[in-house]
Amino acid sequence: MKSALVYAYIGDSVYECYVRKHLINKNISKVKDLQKESLNYVSAVSQRRILEDLENNNILNEDELEIIRWGRNAKGTKAKHADIITYRYATALECLIGYLYLNNNIERINEIMNFILK
Repeated sequence: MKSALVYAYIGDSVYECYVRKHLINKNISKVKDLQKESLNYVSAVSQRRILEDLENNNILNEDELEIIRWGRNAKGTKAKHADIITYRYATALECLIGYLYLNNNIERINEIMNFILK
């Protein structure tokens, strides 16, 4: 098993690709507008809110919640634009997406991302 931060590293890019595709499919045509809209999904504050929504709506199973806890407790770089708790929640969400991706569980990523992007 890789480290939580390695999963978060790949999860960040996978997550962002889903968000970018979603925004492009909304026919937002200006890059400035795409960037602004993406902050509703990709900022640490947004990712913390999204993760809390996933947890509060019982979207995640026990194994996924364990990955979330593992990712949230990972020690890594300092947060640049968020408090440490918010940053750790964002890292946990990215860790989950990365874990699912590297374990070829694309169907589950699709389910989670559909909830997020609804």
